[in-house]
Amino acid sequence: MVRANGAVSLRELARVVQTSEVTVRRDVRALEAEGLLDRRHGGAVLPGGLTRESGFPQKSHLATAEKTAIADVAASLVEEGEAIVVGAGTTTQELARRLARVPGLTVVTNSLLVAQALAHANRVEVVMTGGTLRGSNYALVGSGAEQSLQGLRVSRAFLSGSGLTAERGLSTSNMLSASVDRALVQAAAEVVVLADHTKLGTDTMFQTVPTDVITRLVTDEPPAHDERAATELQALADQGVQIAVAGTGAAAHGGEQHPPGGGRPRRDVPLPGQRGRLPGGQFRGPGGPLGADVLAPERSAARVADLRRR
Repeated sequence: MVRANGAVSLRELARVVQTSEVTVRRDVRALEAEGLLDRRHGGAVLPGGLTRESGFPQKSHLATAEKTAIADVAASLVEEGEAIVVGAGTTTQELARRLARVPGLTVVTNSLLVAQALAHANRVEVVMTGGTLRGSNYALVGSGAEQSLQGLRVSRAFLSGSGLTAERGLSTSNMLSASVDRALVQAAAEVVVLADHTKLGTDTMFQTVPTDVITRLVTDEPPAHDERAATELQALADQGVQIAVAGTGAAAHGGEQHPPGGGRPRRDVPLPGQRGRLPGGQFRGPGGPLGADVLAPERSAARVADLRRR
């Protein structure tokens, strides 16, 4: 499966071979010892280290449920009439599909897939950068893309990447992609990173967004056994990153709701003294209603510690 897709999640492996994730994880360790694959949080990829980058077909098969839940929460941050930038990636593509329902929106992007998802949306204006096409992720990169972003100012940037650590922030395996992502960040007043738990604690070659520049992280809840991901969330929260944790279906027990237009349910857990409750079980954050657990820096330590205990 890894050879066919480039990457695969432990959850999907367990489903296919009809066994537990604990058993699959043990077998993946053995395969890694033989040099047949590399383990990643929540999955496995073909060997390659810091410089290897999977193409779009491979990435699209990894953590699909988590990306869907993350996109639902990220879309709830966007308000009518906003101007935003959206970077390239499979998670941002999922976000774009939901942004098609936001009227009066202007989206600047270097991603053909993001633009395609918004191409037929009513009252959504899409502005594409220039640049050279990277076929592996359908993104425009290079000096043309960077120059087209000069002088631009928007409210938020939504970015994904190959890895996220508290020490280096968001990173990617390709130098050209990293350079354009940095230009996207410079155009935005706030930076929102979309990263599922498999990317937490993973470090790749080129830094795109330092931790102190990240305003908010939208992620999914790490599995109970993933101590490293929970530790990384704690470290990010300690550095002032606001964290929104999206639920994924059955894992999201207690207070489920369905986002507008369908999608997977999300879990809303009240944070005492944090934000006022809105109709439908939502909470209000700096950018409006949020359909997820939202951690301000002063509340992050206790909430992340709770994730680790569970």
